[in-house]
Order: sequence, then C-alpha cells, then structure tokens
Amino acid sequence: MSRRVHRASQGSPAMEARRGFPRRYPPALFFCTYRHSTRDSMPSLKIEIVEGVTVASFTDAKILDEAKIQQIGTELMECAATANDSRLLLDFEGVSFMSSAMIGKLVLLHKKCKDGEVKLKVCNISDNVMEVFKITRLHKVFDIQKDREKAIKSFDKKGWFG
Repeated sequence: MSRRVHRASQGSPAMEARRGFPRRYPPALFFCTYRHSTRDSMPSLKIEIVEGVTVASFTDAKILDEAKIQQIGTELMECAATANDSRLLLDFEGVSFMSSAMIGKLVLLHKKCKDGEVKLKVCNISDNVMEVFKITRLHKVFDIQKDREKAIKSFDKKGWFG
C-alpha cells in the first residue's frame, strides 16, 4: 500500500514547515531566537542626578532591537517630563551602534524638551554614533559635549562666553 501525496502539497512551504525545515537548506542554517520580554528585563537607562542635572546613561552598547528602542523612548520621555531643574543630559558612554529608529526617538525627545523648556545636552558619543549624527545633521541640532564633566558645567554657562 503506497501513500499518494498530492502534487500541490508536496513542495508547499506549509508541508516543508511541518517537516521542521525546508529541504533545500541544511538544518544547521535554521535556528530559533529567543526574545525576552522587555518588561522583565533590566532598564535601558540608568538615571542619576549629578550636581542638579538629570543624567540618563544608556546600559546597552548596541541599540538595535525595536522593543528595546520603544522601551528607551518611553523612559526618555519620562526623564524629560521629570527632569531635575529642567536640565537633562544623555550620556552615550559605551554605545557603539544605534539604529535609525533610535534617531527618531532622539528627535522626538529634542522636540519635547524644546516645547517643555528643558535644556538637553548629549555627551560621550563614540565615533560610529557621531558619524550617524553628522549624516543626519543632528550634530547641528543637539548640544554635544565631549565628556560628562564638561556637559554638566556647560549647563551653568550664561551667554556666549559664559
């Protein structure tokens, strides 16, 4: 007794999926990635107040995952709303890569800070991230400082020659 298989279902993606993997690829090329819930994971930002300035430091070296970017965006908006003395500093120390979606979140944050009269500064940007800022011309929009100490001191400067 032989089983008859219909031609339409023989090579269909659904049939191949039931077998576990398509025939044309070896099993080693297929793997499942586990995505953990961002609600239970560690925070994306480390928030601290230094000399009256709210400092938000990123905890990840690569900001690429969409769920993580959404979480960071929410945390940044909360920081802008509750910034101590209307001064917020984003410390990019350790961040080596950033996706374009994260650039969008930074632009939204800049707009919210400008509307809410919160002074926003950025510091410790790596060469890779600075290149993205220059390509998108955001280096002209954001007040970028070399390191954290200079950024905190620059909040107290008045006028051009402070």
